[in-house]
This record gives sequence, C-alpha cells and structure tokens, in this order.
Amino acid sequence: MELRHLRYFQAVAEELSYSRAAERLRIAQPALSRAVQEIEAELGANLLDRNRRSVSLTPAGRVLLRETAILFDRWDEAMRRVKRTAAGEEGELRLGYIGPPTQPFLGRLLAEYRRRFPLVSIHLEERTPERVWEMLAKGRLSAAFTRPVSTREASGLRTLVLRKERLGAVLPAAHPLAKLKTISWRQLAREPLVVLARREGVGSHDGILAACRQAGFAPRLAYTPSLIGTVFSYVEAGAGVGIVPDSVMTPETRLRFVPLRPVVAIPLVLVWPEDEDTPAVQRFRELTGAWQKSGKLWKA
Repeated sequence: MELRHLRYFQAVAEELSYSRAAERLRIAQPALSRAVQEIEAELGANLLDRNRRSVSLTPAGRVLLRETAILFDRWDEAMRRVKRTAAGEEGELRLGYIGPPTQPFLGRLLAEYRRRFPLVSIHLEERTPERVWEMLAKGRLSAAFTRPVSTREASGLRTLVLRKERLGAVLPAAHPLAKLKTISWRQLAREPLVVLARREGVGSHDGILAACRQAGFAPRLAYTPSLIGTVFSYVEAGAGVGIVPDSVMTPETRLRFVPLRPVVAIPLVLVWPEDEDTPAVQRFRELTGAWQKSGKLWKA
C-alpha cells in the first residue's frame, strides 16, 4: 500500500464524492476508484458504500479515515523536523567545556544560539581537558571548548583556535613583585608556586613547568589544587604565587595579575568530531567563529 493511495482514500472519505475528490487531487476519477479498490482488496474490508447517488463510510472506513489523519499529521511533522534538522534548526548539541576559561562568554553564546535555534536540545558537560577529549573521541560529545592535548590531536577531531591566553603571576597587592608591569620566569625561582593539578590540565601544567626549566630553575610547587578558585585562595592566604591564564581574572578578584615574560600562551580551542559534524553543530560552530572574529567572545 502506497502513501498516495491513502491520500486518495482520505480525499474520497472527506468529500464523500469521487468527482470532488478527483478534482481536489487533480487526477482522473478512474485512477481514484482503482486506488480505493486496491486498498479494500489489500485490507479485505469494504471502506466505502457507494451507489449512483451517494458515497458513505463503512465502520471500517471511519476507522481508517481517523487513523489516516493521524498518520499524515505525524508524517507532515516528521518532514518538517527533517527539514529543520537539515537546516540546523533542530537536533542535539552535546557540548563539553572547561570551566573558568569559558566563563566570559559561554552563557552569552549559548543564550544567542538558543534564541536562533530554540528547537535544538543542548546538553552541557563540564570536564577536565583530558576527559573532554576522551568523550569527544568516543562520540559522547558533539563539540567542546577545551585545551589542546597532544596525545589526542590525531584522533579524527578538528579544532578551531579561539584564543591564546597569556600566562601570568597572581599575587597579593602587597607582594613586592605585584608592583611590576611584567615578571620574568626567572624571578619566580625562589617563590613557592601554586598551579592547577596536572589532572585538571596536562597542557597548561606541563607548559608552566617547561617554562620554569627553560628559565634555568626547577619550580617549587607549594600546592596543586583542582580549582582556580582554590589557587586564588592560597595566594590570598600568602601561601605562594599563582600562575594562571589571563582569562580567569575577573574585576571582582582582589589579586594582581602580572604577565610573565617571555610570553607563554595556552590555547583555548573549539573541538568537534569531523565525521559527526551535524547541521546543529555546524550552526553552533559558525556562531562561535563569528563571535571570535568580531571580538564578541571576550566583550559583553
């Protein structure tokens, strides 16, 4: 049984007239009659009582008309959803992200995306960089904001660099180094350092240690907490000098951020699986890229 045959039956059942149904569908009346007869033969039931003067529905015909209306309503909605999905207006966005570096823009970006594509379902996962890459590689995320992780770069994932964030020292205002415009890495040789734990960001952690070694000293790590907020708390308590990217500093922070030289920057990237780049993800990627180019990612 073909869908067009059901369309033919629906027209006859609603018009209760073969001639009016044929005119409505713009087909020849004999073709309409044959289609209804084929449906009746396939179902083994009379659907229409007809004579020379009138056409009426049998009980079986009334059931089929009701079910056909439901079927076509669902079919039409399915076609609309297919078209919306193909245009990126409907679907699913499973977005991974790392916390503090995305705080300046993530909420605003998602609000704009939801305004443009209200039918896309958004699911958020905050994880460490290593975990984000692992979830992407396993297909559990459709895109993510994270740091590059060298061991994962060749796993069929594509990246867009959004920003290279300069590392700097975080100090209490009373610290002697806080009055400087820049600090050399070598000047940190005698300072206890507070940096994020390696499990929270292999790239940034290893980059800090490498910069210290390049400056000719082995860093003295006083604390390696799991959260940026804890880094700030240790620094406020006078437990050491924090090393963080510039993106995590906010106007509310009472601490001083002094850029380090030579410059060491850690990228923030948008990552997505190349072979699962759905229209919804494409639209999100396009919006993110447009915001990056216009500077809107970093300016409210």
